[in-house]
Amino acid sequence: MQLRYMGFDQTKNIREYRFDGTAAGETAKHFVVSADLALFAEYRVGLQEEPTLCLQKLAADLETPQQLPHQLTNGDLTAHIADRAAAAERKRSSRKSRNAPEY
Repeated sequence: MQLRYMGFDQTKNIREYRFDGTAAGETAKHFVVSADLALFAEYRVGLQEEPTLCLQKLAADLETPQQLPHQLTNGDLTAHIADRAAAAERKRSSRKSRNAPEY
């Protein structure tokens, strides 16, 4: 399924990100992923990362047969922070190995 970001609505501290999903030969389906802005502040994740994280969450949710409300959770942001830290460590390790003196 192709997912396309359509924007967001905000009520108080909750943003609802809208996506349209299309598959070959089917009519478009509409999806909403909600995100509590307090979580992004707590985990120090920039607001510009929200649409991408919501898209990833929606794509993962659509792989399961259950149609639950789509919502970013503490677990989603914890996983994102861990992935980001692992990527930074790989980058540092790569630089160290390239800059290591050859004997």
